[in-house]
This record gives sequence, structure tokens and C-alpha cells, in this order.
Amino acid sequence: MQEDPATEASAARAREHLIAFVEEMVAGMAHVRQRTNALLYVRGLIEHGGRKSLQPTIWRLGEDAARYESVQQFLADSPWDAALLVRACAERVTPELDVTAWVIDDTGIPKDGSHSPGVKRQYSGTPGKIGSCQITVSLHAVGGRGTVPLGFSLYLPEEWCADPPRRHKAKIPDEVSFQTKPQLAAALAERAAGWEIPTAPVLADAAYGDNTAFRTGLQEADLEYLVAVSPEIGVFGPETGFSTPKSTGRPGRPPSRPQALAGRADSRPGAA
Repeated sequence: MQEDPATEASAARAREHLIAFVEEMVAGMAHVRQRTNALLYVRGLIEHGGRKSLQPTIWRLGEDAARYESVQQFLADSPWDAALLVRACAERVTPELDVTAWVIDDTGIPKDGSHSPGVKRQYSGTPGKIGSCQITVSLHAVGGRGTVPLGFSLYLPEEWCADPPRRHKAKIPDEVSFQTKPQLAAALAERAAGWEIPTAPVLADAAYGDNTAFRTGLQEADLEYLVAVSPEIGVFGPETGFSTPKSTGRPGRPPSRPQALAGRADSRPGAA
């Protein structure tokens, strides 16, 4: 069946816009082949239906085996910094969104086997249960006109970080060390705070809000935040003073935990 001319023209314009956008995003890549492969990969993900694994995607675009090998090497081994592309996209798109919040969360990616980086049996909020998966921590800018990612970090459990042969086989760089999910999230937010994008209050659930170092990091990066805290967390007003109780002279270990003098706020679940 012959395509409608108006539909063909619309598709051609959309393809032109896509190509122009991707070329702008990958301009910071050092090599022409990297930029070409990035554009081809994005076209394959967006322009055509069917399976999104690499080989059928390349075949649908009419490319040959040599180009498949080139794109595979680009994705698996080519030395380019993904953060450059994330930043370029964020600085281009975020100002268009009427941003109201930066949202931190983590996502479980179901994964069988034991060789993919970070995979293990662990709790994931995505299915709401323990299962074999990878977990990625993410930061998104969210606004009235959409959302854009500001960063992703793969969570590597301690047993992965402490296993050099397994790390080497999975191509995990030597400089990568164990970090908790709140540490990964804080690093993403602090990095994005240095970009030329609109900032907004950081939102996160209690898995992050309970972590004092996480909240402190946001404050030191001059980022406002609104985070949930669990019922066990005590919340104190800025006017609250603390002191360590004096020894009573009784047998046993002397008191060492500081106590609030006044101004203790409500510690029920809420925002800190």
C-alpha cells in the first residue's frame, strides 16, 4: 500500500529533527566514528519497531555486518564519557520543561545469571520483592512539560566491589569503589547542580531521607530538598541546643549521647 504523501513528509521532518538533535548532543565526542555510531544507534531505537537488541536493529536500518561490529564496539568498549551526553541533553531540554522538582529514585532491572555488573538477589522497589536484579539510582528533572534524566548510577553491592576477578570480567574500572545508594544519589545531585540548568527542590523517599550525610550533601550543594523520613527519625528545629548529660556517679558506663535541650520538632513520618 502506498504511503500518504503527508505522512511521508511528516516522517521526514521528524527524522531531520531527530538527526539534528542527536548531532547536537554528541558534538562533544572526540571521534567522528563515535558520533556516527551514536546517531545510528539512536535512530535504531526510535525509528523502527521490533526487538531493540543491537543486531536486528542494525539490520532494520539496512546496515551490514561491519557496521554492526563497529556499533557493538562503540557501546561495549569505546572510551567515551556518558556523562557528557547526559549533561548536553539536560542543558538543552531542562529549560523547556518548566521544572518543579528534581526526583531521586532507584529502579530494579530484572537480570538472571551472575556476570552482569551488580546483579544479585536483592530487594527492588520496582516489583516490591527480593529477586535477581541490577539496581540503578537515578535523578530526573520533572516539570509541567515533561521530564529529563540528569544522571544514572549503577549500584554495586559490596561483594561485587570486593571481588577483583569478577570485577575484571565485567569490565568494572579499578577506581570504582563501594558506595551506598544515598551516596550515589547525592553525587548525582551535586554534579547536576554545577550544570547550566534550572534547579528545583530535590524529592526522595525515606530510603534517602533517613540518611544524614545525604541531606547534608544537598545542603552543602545549595539544593533545597523535601524528603520523607521514617517514624524512627527525630527532627529538631534549628534553634535546638544539645548537651551531653553529666555523669551521675553511679556504677556503669557514663552517658555519652547528646540530648536535646529544647525545640524538638514532631518526629512523625513526613518531610525533613
